[in-house]
This record gives sequence, C-alpha cells and structure tokens, in this order.
Amino acid sequence: MIGVAEPSVPATIRPATPDESLSVRRILDAAMLEFTSLDPRIAADDVLVATDGAGTVRGAIVLKPEPIATGREPDSVPTNPRERGAHVDAIAVRTSHRGRGIGEALVEAAIEREGRLTAHFDGAVRPFYEALGFDIVRMGDDRYAGVRER
Repeated sequence: MIGVAEPSVPATIRPATPDESLSVRRILDAAMLEFTSLDPRIAADDVLVATDGAGTVRGAIVLKPEPIATGREPDSVPTNPRERGAHVDAIAVRTSHRGRGIGEALVEAAIEREGRLTAHFDGAVRPFYEALGFDIVRMGDDRYAGVRER
C-alpha cells in the first residue's frame, strides 16, 4: 500500500565501526547530505548506526560534539559526556527502510547518550524533527534550527 509505513523493524543502535564507513557514506550520499569528515567522527564514536539482525547498516546519524551552557566558567568544557550535547551533522535511513522508526531510534539513542541535540535543517524534514519533540525556530529561507533535551 502506498503511503503506509511498514511495521517497525527491530534495529540495534551502536557506534559505527571503521569497516562500516563505506556503508554510512552510501546512505548519507543517497540522501544528498553534506557532512564533516566521516572517518575521524567514526574513530571518536560520534557516528551511530542502526543495523538489522544480520548486521547490515540501515541508517546512520553523524554527531558533532559541542559543549552546552552549564553555568560554569565561560571557557570551561564539560567533562561529563551527558553535559556536552551534540549537533546532528547528518542523519539518514536507507530509502527502503524509511517509515519504520529507524530515524527515531537513532535520535533517541543520541539523546540518551548526549543529553541534548541541536540540528539545522530545511523545511522538507521539519515534520521529522517536530514529531521527535524538537523545539524549532525558523532561521530564514526555509531553514530551521531545532533543539531537544532529555
């Protein structure tokens, strides 16, 4: 049936391995997303992947760690990972697996790990971020910024 999402498929969310770099690149490239250099992000465990039971990568989120305001000294960087937060540099799910909750699972895992996420995106994906509870503001010319905290 067209327009009806298939039931959720169990996915395992975990940090990407260097061997999965090509799979992650293909998913992000297919979504026509620009992203920071991927290999250093994978080495830093800042790329999470959703895999199926066979271990095939079905989606990925690329995070860029960023300190958040904690009321400390202005130049201090939080040492507790749950205080640092991250920016969503890119997120994508294989076209054939969209609508199954994989993107949501990736965001939820990132929120659980980071405590806070920010994102910049265009109007076409605004409903995705709204459905996940991001507070959204317009940046202009069909660009938006969103933030969500645990």
